[in-house]
Amino acid sequence: SVAMAVAMTLSFGLLSSSVLPPEAHALSFTRPSRSASASPLRMVRTVISCKVSQSDQGTRKIRGIMKPRDVTPEMAALVGAQQISRTQALKLIWAYIKANNLQDPEDKRTIICDEKLKKIFEERDRVGMLEVARLISPHFLKTEV
Repeated sequence: SVAMAVAMTLSFGLLSSSVLPPEAHALSFTRPSRSASASPLRMVRTVISCKVSQSDQGTRKIRGIMKPRDVTPEMAALVGAQQISRTQALKLIWAYIKANNLQDPEDKRTIICDEKLKKIFEERDRVGMLEVARLISPHFLKTEV
C-alpha cells in the first residue's frame, strides 16, 4: 500500500515530505499497538535543516558598536588607538582595570579610578561596572558619512 511504502521510505530517510505523492500527505501515522496484530508502521520524525548562503557573509557592512570610530585623545591614550570599536574599547578598558588591580577588593563591581580612568570617567573616583559603557559614550566622536 502507499502508506506502507511512504512509512518505510521515511523511516530510512529516503524522502522528505516535499516530494511525497499528494495522497501520502493526508495519511495519519500512529504508534503501533502492542498486540500481535499490530501493523509494522513506526513513528517517524522528520528533521529539517536549512543552509544559509555563503555569498552574503563577506559583503555585510559593519555597523553599530562593531564599527571603528574616532575617539577623543583621552580615550586614545588609554586604549592605544585613534580609531576603535566600542566592543574593543570595552575589552581594553577591562584589561587595563584588571592588569592594574583597580577593582575594589570588597566589591568587585566597583572600579577605583586612577588618573587615566578619571579622564575617561568624568573625573569620578569610583565607578560601577554597569556605568562603564555609558561613561565611555562621549569619547566616541560622531563622524559625518
